[in-house]
Amino acid sequence: MKLTFASTPIEKASKVHTHVYLTEEPKGTKRFVREGGAERLEFGVGKFSEMNRRKFMTLCRSIVLAAKQQKAKKLALHFEASPALFKNLHKEGCTAEELSQLAAENFEMANYEFNAFKTKPKEGWNEVEEIRVIGPASSAIERAAKRGQEIGRAVNATRALANTPGGDMTPRTLAKAAKDAMKGLSVSVKVLGRKEMERLGMGALLGVAKGSAEEPTFTVLEYRGAAGKPIVLAGKGVTFDSGGLNLKPSQSIYEMHMDMSGAAAVIHTLALTARLGVKKHVIGLIPSVENMPGGASYRPGDVLKSLSGKTIEVLNTDAEGRLILADALTYAKRFSPAVVVDVATLTGAAMVALGLYASGLLTRDDALAKRIEEDAEASGDYVWRLPLWDEYEPMVQGTFADITNAANGASGKYGGATEGGMFLWQFAKELSAPWAHLDIAPRMTAAPGDELAKGAVGAPVRLLFRFIERWSDTDTPVAKHMASGADSGMRTRGRRVARGSSARLR
Repeated sequence: MKLTFASTPIEKASKVHTHVYLTEEPKGTKRFVREGGAERLEFGVGKFSEMNRRKFMTLCRSIVLAAKQQKAKKLALHFEASPALFKNLHKEGCTAEELSQLAAENFEMANYEFNAFKTKPKEGWNEVEEIRVIGPASSAIERAAKRGQEIGRAVNATRALANTPGGDMTPRTLAKAAKDAMKGLSVSVKVLGRKEMERLGMGALLGVAKGSAEEPTFTVLEYRGAAGKPIVLAGKGVTFDSGGLNLKPSQSIYEMHMDMSGAAAVIHTLALTARLGVKKHVIGLIPSVENMPGGASYRPGDVLKSLSGKTIEVLNTDAEGRLILADALTYAKRFSPAVVVDVATLTGAAMVALGLYASGLLTRDDALAKRIEEDAEASGDYVWRLPLWDEYEPMVQGTFADITNAANGASGKYGGATEGGMFLWQFAKELSAPWAHLDIAPRMTAAPGDELAKGAVGAPVRLLFRFIERWSDTDTPVAKHMASGADSGMRTRGRRVARGSSARLR
């Protein structure tokens, strides 16, 4: 999409564009008018005085979708005709440059559709080719818009990876996609195969991989934009999750080619960070498998030995994502990280607790939680913190091994998102760095009102990128982490959530 700025007065604006005007009519009101050879789209947004950051991001996506419905290819967006729209946004602290970036991000996101497997129509794809923003704009505003477009494109690249069917996206294909994404960028890529993982002792990851004919991979991405300890991101890369021998029901299995959404987000966050030259040291870890019920599949009751040396009693083969992330978290230790964040479509229970509009955040570090919550709100990749208290730790204590991958008995019905986070904490507590887990299952696909095309949503690329940019080693010192996070069952910021007994494991 071409995004330009022009100070052309309204009456002199190009007639090849559809002119978009914002009104205070009820949200969603649309009026499309053709007169005098020009097209005009009047778009109701509600009271201008009630506009806020969240509404603005959705508004920008809505404008593009409305234009696509009218097959409009070129838009002239008259923000200058409704200055009152921006008064409350400025009161909230949004600068013109920040709004320019947010608008560009969301224009790009709304313009995306996954059509890789469709036959291109004669008239071409239904997409907006150009948006011209009418009104005065500084060079800083224009630079911010270009930056926003890069962020939006990274989100869309994540969506394209996640949307790819499982038959076309195997662990080795995902590793190649990571390499391709880093071409021309200062990012090193190393891919470990089965033999390397066997030598290392990644028994948890390899255990999950046993049921599939597809070879597992473990991809390591490193961008050295600065010296110092790295920010480590780990993304779950289950390229298709059948549930294994604990096979998923028909209504739960369809979209499980997107169970590598965490990996896709980490890959394109790294690429975006390098492309924009962010001065940070960032490492991405991508453990990748297929979880299939083959003749050699791991079984309920099996005991796996993880890279950490801890043994894991398998009670449910559909709780596989946490197993591969366990080895990734242990592998992260060798980098002496400043902070570790893992990203995974881990549990259906997170969706039961939170619905479809926020990812689950689990951490024992209050300062880290606060930073992630702030970046989530500012970026549009929203999160809500779930408890990770000591009281939940018995859920993952094993009977015949050190820990179990799924709670047993009555406690297994409740708190599934916290249970998954608590399992990962058994490995993260060995890190000499703060750690957070993002359960992005609620944000795997577009929800009603997102104003996005059906399919993967690309969360949480915007959050991760903002987090990387704003991170400083002084934000969450290791000493503070060890004193307050690793040795206590913090209650201060955990929230009580609704219980759900019907959620499927991932």
